[in-house]
Amino acid sequence: MRAPGFWWREEPAPAARLLAPVGAVYGALAARRMARVGEAAPCPVVCIGNFTLGGAGKTPTALAVAACLRDLGRHPVFLSRGYGGRLPGPVRVDPARHEAAEIGDEPLLLARAAPAIVARDRVAGARACAAAGADTIVMDDGLQNPSLAKDLAIAVFDGAVGLGNGRVFPAGPLRAPAAMQWGHVHAALVIGEGEPGARVRAAARERGLPALRCRLVADPAAAEALRGRRVLAFAGIGRPEKFFATLREIGADLRETRAFPDHHAFTAAEAEALAAEAAAKNLLLVTTEKDRMRWPAARPVTTLPVVLALDEPEAFRDLLRGL
Repeated sequence: MRAPGFWWREEPAPAARLLAPVGAVYGALAARRMARVGEAAPCPVVCIGNFTLGGAGKTPTALAVAACLRDLGRHPVFLSRGYGGRLPGPVRVDPARHEAAEIGDEPLLLARAAPAIVARDRVAGARACAAAGADTIVMDDGLQNPSLAKDLAIAVFDGAVGLGNGRVFPAGPLRAPAAMQWGHVHAALVIGEGEPGARVRAAARERGLPALRCRLVADPAAAEALRGRRVLAFAGIGRPEKFFATLREIGADLRETRAFPDHHAFTAAEAEALAAEAAAKNLLLVTTEKDRMRWPAARPVTTLPVVLALDEPEAFRDLLRGL
């Protein structure tokens, strides 16, 4: 789905007030579910989650966590529910064999960095991770899923929007009331600048939690190749405008943009139409790495990889050393 604009406006919108009773019921059910005690995994579990629906930067954070764990001598394996895929799992991701329609887009990205298991049953998935050689499980999403106990839960926030209007779905972007979600996390990681993100960091510090900052940085070689190029950019992520802003920041000449719903499954006809439009206007067709996972394989497209750059890398490492 595409998030409605009123979710991210702090002033109360009529739609938010109208939907507030539904949000109260949804939030109460989500809070009750999160309060359940999870089953212990065969090895420590690091959960990368967020308080809100949509993208906040969980997948780049999961990749950064795995890289740090490897530097510490650990053997991480990713665990994902495989959102958007049809295979229930547990199944080990094989990028040479699997497609996003089978196992989701995030697992395909994660599996390029470390072994990845897709499983809707998180407990069964944790066992499959251990069988794949994990001494640490990095769970991409799942903060609100109570089935598996988390040894370290890192909540990721987009600094530009924070908690949005602070209301629970469908009145706002929260998956459960923020006050109770704070009790299930061990650290907050705010990606990017913005007053909403600053308020999130302050709320984390008030609760005695580490409040770290970072930013998404474009791959230098890819950025240099796009600098000055006339571009038609498209994205089907939580907030496509973040990607478009990154292209502008690296100096790409952004002439056209197309935003799609999060996890949008691109059809061959859509790919053909976008490619034809780019060719007709003499523009380079550019998208995110995650969208490339859902793009028809036969159709070429340029991507801009991004990585997480931590303001306090040693504090981030300290979180993982304690596992």
